[in-house]
Amino acid sequence: MRKLRRFTPTCSLAIAPIKSKFLVFMGALAPIVTANAAAVLEEVVVTAQLRVQSLQDVPVSVSAISGDKMMEAGLSRIEDLQAYVPNFTMSESGIGTDIYIRGIGSGENQGFEQSVGMYVDGISYGRAQLARAPFLDLSRVEVLRGPQNILLGKNSIAGAINISTAKPTQEFEGYVQATWEGQVGERIFDGVLSGPISDTLAYRFATRIRDYDGHIENLVQGRDEPNREERTYRFKLLWDASDDVVASLKLEHGSFDVIGRHSEIIFDSPSVSDVPFFAGRTYAEILDETQFPTAAAPVVVDIDSHPGVLNNEADYKRHSNGDSSDNSTQNLTVNVDWYRDGHQYSFITGYMAYDYEEDCDCDFTGGELFQLDLVEDYKQFSQEFRWISPVGESWEFIAGAYLHYSELYFYDSIRVDSDIIPDLVNAADATEGGARGDFDPGQVGGPEEVAGIGDAGNAIRNFRSPRDFNSDSTMASAFMQATWNVIDHVRLTFGGRLTWEKKEGSRKLEFAFPDFSIRPIGESDTAAAVSFAAERHDLEGKRVESQFAPLLNVQWDFSEDAMAYFTASRGFKSGGFDARSNASPSAEPTPRNPNAAVPNQVVLIGTFEYEEEEATSYELGVKSTLFGGVAELNAALFRTEFDDLQVSVFDGTLGFNVGNAASAISQGLELDGRVGLTENLMLMAGLAFLDFEFVDHLAGTCIQGQTPNSPNGINCDYSGKTNQYVADYSGNLLLAYERPILDSLMLRANVDAIFTDDYHPSPNLDDRIKQDGYVVYNARLSLADIAGDWEVALLGKNLTDELIIVYGVDAPTAYTITEAATHHGFVNPPRTVALQLSYRW
Repeated sequence: MRKLRRFTPTCSLAIAPIKSKFLVFMGALAPIVTANAAAVLEEVVVTAQLRVQSLQDVPVSVSAISGDKMMEAGLSRIEDLQAYVPNFTMSESGIGTDIYIRGIGSGENQGFEQSVGMYVDGISYGRAQLARAPFLDLSRVEVLRGPQNILLGKNSIAGAINISTAKPTQEFEGYVQATWEGQVGERIFDGVLSGPISDTLAYRFATRIRDYDGHIENLVQGRDEPNREERTYRFKLLWDASDDVVASLKLEHGSFDVIGRHSEIIFDSPSVSDVPFFAGRTYAEILDETQFPTAAAPVVVDIDSHPGVLNNEADYKRHSNGDSSDNSTQNLTVNVDWYRDGHQYSFITGYMAYDYEEDCDCDFTGGELFQLDLVEDYKQFSQEFRWISPVGESWEFIAGAYLHYSELYFYDSIRVDSDIIPDLVNAADATEGGARGDFDPGQVGGPEEVAGIGDAGNAIRNFRSPRDFNSDSTMASAFMQATWNVIDHVRLTFGGRLTWEKKEGSRKLEFAFPDFSIRPIGESDTAAAVSFAAERHDLEGKRVESQFAPLLNVQWDFSEDAMAYFTASRGFKSGGFDARSNASPSAEPTPRNPNAAVPNQVVLIGTFEYEEEEATSYELGVKSTLFGGVAELNAALFRTEFDDLQVSVFDGTLGFNVGNAASAISQGLELDGRVGLTENLMLMAGLAFLDFEFVDHLAGTCIQGQTPNSPNGINCDYSGKTNQYVADYSGNLLLAYERPILDSLMLRANVDAIFTDDYHPSPNLDDRIKQDGYVVYNARLSLADIAGDWEVALLGKNLTDELIIVYGVDAPTAYTITEAATHHGFVNPPRTVALQLSYRW
């Protein structure tokens, strides 16, 4: 057997101090301690397999970062982790959140659960919106790459983020930390109190207050955005009920309210339309000032927007008429552990809920085109039972059962309150011979109409499109993972999870007036179909499915300090119902306008129900400790084959259609390592190579101006193409230094380089907004009391001031109305330097 590793409770975090507080970055980072004048790495302990294990003994590609390190580095959201975890990407998107590992994620649709599972103290946080929530007072965060369906389950087909919050202590302690940054106006206050109530009962209270003024200037509103206000409060109790029973209770409430977004128009090209006052002009020029006809009355189109709309490149300036998002989260977790004869029995009960209301200027321009109202309300109850056997036996196992019930309600509606879109549609309808509406002389009327055409835009004045989506899910599963210690140096692990799930879903989309009374069927249906790609529908469905996800793993300790493993597994992600499609799956044409002499019926094919996704994964890895504990080097070679991959396809206008791409392959190599150069200096590195290919995907989003080449005549063939967020290589290089000065002070300095090759931030893989490769440098310099009571630090992020597009997509309605290819994108902050003060007792 490999020699037992030394575990130190205070060093059980992935990042911990050299001697006292040597804080550094990266998965598999830990302190250097001195032994016989040589630098020796301290152990990193993780719970990736529900046991406390050394990171070097876990047969999974995993990166771990301590909660202390995240606080000190100013990593205030899960999104910030991506810089330090190769092959992990997270970004806020238009009206959602994208989370990807190894090129796989769920995309943008409120009907999805995430392919990358997120778990907080054993409770599944499967909804994308929860990833935007702030977090605080953590023990550690582990990012597990590859399918994690056996022990973690609940659709974790691409990987998992396993978060552990700090526990109450039997000794009174606390800390406060304040961070201030002037460039973007960021202020963070963290406070923790922990200690005993009695000999058997302890408490912990933690709070985080964060305000962020923003790094994007809104030229229309005259303010910086996104302006963010976060308030999070957590209370925990830990009760040693007896020698055999330990129980804990966690109550948490959080809110994060945002005004504005960090998106801007990043690309705008001249229109290729035949409409005279569109042709050859950019979308910005059309929105800035357009009048038609120019020398005759009556004027049909008269657009005069804020001149800020002419800013159409990435430069930390946006033009928007206003966005807001108000979010609230609640969580209650009860955990009871019973220990008997070396066995551990755990009962984990969780209730989690959130709600939000958003007002989105979802044309993403300063032109007063339309707004989008969104409301989401989610509730979840779960109960898990685990049975964990002792270690050191011939057979070791983890088994359990899981129950889960959730309710989701999602509402959204377009608001067309200005005359810009109706006037543009009227003009296009006139110049295109009535193609935007119906031939209906005298029905709508007005000076725009000539012989029954030129009035389609009037049918969508003061337009509303209320949509209600509901999805209820009931799930039950049983799992077991057993390890057979075949001989001293070889272990064989079998695992499996059997899951049954029932889902019920409904989606209803109507066309309405501002008072939400329903519009009668008429030209509004045709105009909405042509310009918004939307049709009324009322759908409902029920689906029941079951899957068995198996796993086989072999581990071989080929030396005292090195281990190799091979894992083969199959995972599933359940099917469901599409919340964001603007059309029904039916090929029936849109309703006939009863008032039209010649109706213009359009065929729109949307989506509603989608099927389960399957992944077969293979991983070959090596984990090694070198030079007597001075260095570590780990490698993982992986290949995952996806069938019926769930994809959310932008319809090019306002909606997203969910379908199952036939197949895809994700494969690559991940390397990470660290070395203690001296007792004061540590070097860490991580490197990932990724190759992703859609083997057969005929339902991709065509880029603006592209002729569909899929057999359905609507989409584009993505077969042979890569995926969003996939870079051929990415990684980081980190250097950390610490040494005492004088007799009572400690100097620490960290510098890291984060790098990536080119990647597509857009789901339709448009080369016009492809993000070039870059290198970003971050640094931290601090002076602390050698006992660790206080610390003063400077934190620098993006020191080379790189402008990075993390997400990009077509600007809605830009091409469908004016045929001007236009994109908006979300932009990371520029260079920032913050002051951080900490005090512990």
